Amino acid sequence: QVLLVESGGGLAQVGGSLRLSCAASGRDFDSLYMGWFRQSTGKEREFVAGISRSGLNTRSADSVKGRFTISRDNAKNTVSLQMNILKRDDTAIYYCAAANRLINKLTAPGDYRYWGPGTQVTVSS
Repeated sequence: QVLLVESGGGLAQVGGSLRLSCAASGRDFDSLYMGWFRQSTGKEREFVAGISRSGLNTRSADSVKGRFTISRDNAKNTVSLQMNILKRDDTAIYYCAAANRLINKLTAPGDYRYWGPGTQVTVSS
């Protein structure tokens, strides 16, 4: 079992920045593939970014490329999402997710086994 807890959400202005963090426990963190997803009202949960177990390989959704950066610290069992140049469309609940197997491209919710409760990000002008 893996326990994930997100932090760092809140209110930001358009063009501003926020940094989300996710703390993991319950399993060797460096054995997990990690990802961030988001879900806004009335929409399906969508992939934001993913990172390999070593942290050397990352993948981001086209909508956040150049603005969001995923990183991990295996010594601290944390994964982060640095969000810059925020847009109103970035408003959503952001979820941290973990997978213990490499399934497909790890860009779909079904590719991940463990989920955090989510943290709200609201971007206003």
